[in-house]
Amino acid sequence: MKRNLSQCGIAVAVSALACALSSGVQAADSIGLPQPVPAFLSNTDGQAQGIRCEVVGDDVLAHQTGKYAGSEMISGFVLNLLSQWQLPNGATAIAQGALAVAQNAVNQVSAQVKTMATVIDPAQGGTTGANSGANPNATATGGQNVSVNGVSQITQVAGNGNTGANAATIAYDNNAPQPAIAPGANNQSSANNQSSANNQSSASASNADGSIKAGVSFGSHGVNVTLQTPAGIATQNIAPGSAQQAGAIAQLLQVAGNNQQVANQLLLRLQTQQMTSQMIRQTGVLQALRNLH
Repeated sequence: MKRNLSQCGIAVAVSALACALSSGVQAADSIGLPQPVPAFLSNTDGQAQGIRCEVVGDDVLAHQTGKYAGSEMISGFVLNLLSQWQLPNGATAIAQGALAVAQNAVNQVSAQVKTMATVIDPAQGGTTGANSGANPNATATGGQNVSVNGVSQITQVAGNGNTGANAATIAYDNNAPQPAIAPGANNQSSANNQSSANNQSSASASNADGSIKAGVSFGSHGVNVTLQTPAGIATQNIAPGSAQQAGAIAQLLQVAGNNQQVANQLLLRLQTQQMTSQMIRQTGVLQALRNLH
């Protein structure tokens, strides 16, 4: 069901677009995963080279600065966030949120929201005891106090055998925006606690003793996704931009334990206006001229 964009929707829309347009790249922070080097940077023959030109594809240009889309090109977007944590004893926490904002031909804006939070605890009596993998003698702190503009990704780990990843992707899509929750996410039959709804701005869940919690919320102050377990926390936050500060996307993993599997995923799809080939050429020339000094 579509509805007019409220204070919540306006704040989230502005923050997401501000972050996307200020960053305009794909960012990834993963434990133990090296980043590929473009082929044209791997020349090691050591010989002097003259000036030459080489065709560079979009897969390379996507990681470069100076390439951007003006705000007048954006007609809507879809924001999907997913955080999930699996403990070695089988307990699982999942929090997911989706927001779609669309603009019609007469510049009217509408929004759709979906939220879901699930906690599964096979022990049915809390996971603070054996086999949770938590280490009370280990600490991972400080990352939540870091403040940057644009996209930030922080991973803090104290333990062994852990797998964790932060991933934020910004893409362009001409299809009509629709919010999406992962298939089957709303059908966890063994969940101790689950909250899921369309057009609800928040959802939360926890196990019996409150040692595992999952939550997601869309509000006037931005978007927040939080997982809390005996072995640490995982968060994703989107803060709206203001006159004094640009918007920000922050992903944080803090693991103080062993054999934990954690992931933060964010996907922002920007819907762009259809442009003729002539308009595309004119925009490219204009951007090139602006970069001349």
